[in-house]
Amino acid sequence: MTAVSESTRIVDAAWLAQGALGKLMAVLDGEGEQARVVGGAVRNVLIGQVPGDVDVATTALPPEVSRRAEAAGFKAVPTGIEHGTVTVVVDHHPFEVTTLREDVETFGRHAVVRFGRDWRADAARRDFTINALSLSRDGTVHDYMGGLADLAARRVRFIGQASARIAEDYLRILRFFRFHAAYGAGPPDPEGVHACVSARERLDKLSRERVRMELLKLLVAPRAVPTLAVMAESGLLGPVLGGVPFLAGISNIMKIEAACGLEPDPVRRLGALAVMVAEDAERLWQRLRLSNAEHDRLASMADAWWRVTPAGGETAARVLLYRLGPERFADRVLLAWARSDAGAADADWRAMATLGERWVAPVFPIKAANLMAHGVPKGPRLGAALAAAEEAWIAQGFPRDNGALAAIAAAAARNATAVPGC
Repeated sequence: MTAVSESTRIVDAAWLAQGALGKLMAVLDGEGEQARVVGGAVRNVLIGQVPGDVDVATTALPPEVSRRAEAAGFKAVPTGIEHGTVTVVVDHHPFEVTTLREDVETFGRHAVVRFGRDWRADAARRDFTINALSLSRDGTVHDYMGGLADLAARRVRFIGQASARIAEDYLRILRFFRFHAAYGAGPPDPEGVHACVSARERLDKLSRERVRMELLKLLVAPRAVPTLAVMAESGLLGPVLGGVPFLAGISNIMKIEAACGLEPDPVRRLGALAVMVAEDAERLWQRLRLSNAEHDRLASMADAWWRVTPAGGETAARVLLYRLGPERFADRVLLAWARSDAGAADADWRAMATLGERWVAPVFPIKAANLMAHGVPKGPRLGAALAAAEEAWIAQGFPRDNGALAAIAAAAARNATAVPGC
């Protein structure tokens, strides 16, 4: 590893003295021990983002962390005690507090570590330079790995030799691209890309849950599309998806989300990237171990999306919205729009996609009791009559007046009782 002199920078760290975090830092930082906020929270603050989850590193050993926390009235939970981590709960806010460590031996995701008091050694065992920054209560940002320069250049770079860091945890292949999509600019670091490509066969060894987590985070990052393009060209995206990526689809759906003021949706973007037919949804369900709800959304998106068009007018769109529900309707319409010839500013597609903002699908008002009152017996005939009544109600434009509803119920009942057998 190339030696880097420590760099420092003074920032406004008033937030470190406020609320639950301020109470925790006051307890841990002092009386012979040091505590700093480390990792992503520091990186985010430096680029003007919210800190997010705050992790704390300390020179104090885990028993001392627990002793100080409990003496202050906080709850201390030894969530990762073998690696020096104690979760301290302050005013219902959990913070992971980890004793400084250095690796003695690494093998895959696992490592033999020893505790220490060397902030540089602790920083050296992290993944990327921009994640190795630490922040003291006095506002001093400590940088031992060149993270400040890389952050200014919007460059995601492995600490030390990229191949060695990847060998410690092969999930870092996906993390490298995910962090580049979120924080990088321009092409990704060449050494990092080369190391990821060299280790790509190891992606199959990763747990599907971890791959899913990294991929979904990557899909909502600002530079997802160019990053996915690099992954595809490097032979890394195909093994993750187990199929052919449709980069134009995710690019278009991101533009449409922005044009419609929608929040980035990772499942919808995954559908645009990788789902063309039902089999794609099934494969992703198994390959990424998606939740049942995520799988159901993808399966719905795959179901005849090519038939969706604003050409049928609002009446047809209302029927589709009623049948699918708001979320699945939006998914399928946006996917169809993204794969159409229309641009993100198309007024007809936008009107269809935003139908749910103007019209709430009513609840089918005819009940089994209404049909039974007309002589339809319980059993298959009743179910068939209900289904027929619902189709007639939809075809008539979802009427609400009692006269129309009574006529629909009566007609469905007549047809059901006229059928012989059953």
